[in-house]
Amino acid sequence: MQKNGTVIRWDATRAFGFIRSPDTSADVFFHVRDYRGTTPPREGLAVVYEEIHVGGKGPRAMAVLPSAHAGGQLQPRGAAPTQPPPAHPMRRAPAQRAGQPQAPTRRRPVAPSEPANPAGSALIRLLMLGWLALLVWGFWAGRLPWWVLGAAAGVNLLTFLVYAIDKSAAQNGQWRTKESHLHLLSLAGGWPGAWFAQQWLRHKSRKAEFRAVYWATAVLHCAALGAWLGGWLR
Repeated sequence: MQKNGTVIRWDATRAFGFIRSPDTSADVFFHVRDYRGTTPPREGLAVVYEEIHVGGKGPRAMAVLPSAHAGGQLQPRGAAPTQPPPAHPMRRAPAQRAGQPQAPTRRRPVAPSEPANPAGSALIRLLMLGWLALLVWGFWAGRLPWWVLGAAAGVNLLTFLVYAIDKSAAQNGQWRTKESHLHLLSLAGGWPGAWFAQQWLRHKSRKAEFRAVYWATAVLHCAALGAWLGGWLR
């Protein structure tokens, strides 16, 4: 399927780079052999491409073309890229009068870094509070051994670290961690660490299918913990 995105990194020495697309959670790797433009790739270049997945690695872009727009529509696949119109001869701006204050330069507003789904963030925080309350109550009531609290902290740190390694692998075109392994860590109790990694590292936070399974692992873990403490699984 054809997607569009923006080149966020280009290494001219090693002849590869990465494309960021709103339709893909990870940055997409591409090599100069896969580039079809008439001008060299550069950071900030808007492109269209075909996305593939090979050998369990991260996504890779094929047939990368600079995107061209006509009337607000993306140019059809196979069409020759539209050349930009010739630049108008540069006109000299009138000389600023002595003593006249210079007009202030407008700055673009900075995009907020908060998650785009505040309702989901509030719900996951409530779930975390309930999960912590269950752990503390189970320890206080003698239904959980003392090492469970340390194990819970350890599995969450491990989950955050695995997400960080997978994010780095996606950016450098290296071997990726399977999504099933990330879900198993969440199911084992690392779902709070997974949530913080998704938000802070901006990794696996936009893929709807992955997020749906992640929520299922969080709810299943909390339900299993509550059933164990209530004596239903004994």
